[in-house]
Amino acid sequence: MIKVSDTARIKISQLMSEDGFNIDQDFVRVGVKSGGCSGLSYELNFDGVIGENDKVFEQNSVKIAVDKKSFLYLVGTTLEYSGGLNGKGFVFNNPNANRTCGCGESFSL
Repeated sequence: MIKVSDTARIKISQLMSEDGFNIDQDFVRVGVKSGGCSGLSYELNFDGVIGENDKVFEQNSVKIAVDKKSFLYLVGTTLEYSGGLNGKGFVFNNPNANRTCGCGESFSL
């Protein structure tokens, strides 16, 4: 399961609304793809269509969809949001990552 912090939930709700999505019906799609300076990078976007290979669950009033392959890399991850002048935006705190890059957007196992 992927956890969603309170600050991430608030920002997700705001951004979904701005993008024409409904947090009660639509969901956040998170995933992992090859790339980045550490080998793997995170993906996050909004979606309204569930794929046949998706795992779907709800955490902290946010519906999350993850493809089965990405789910293996993301189990136990907490999605957080850091705003303000020095904020990074959405941050994946992934206990499975052995190494991350300086920007925090890619990782390796």
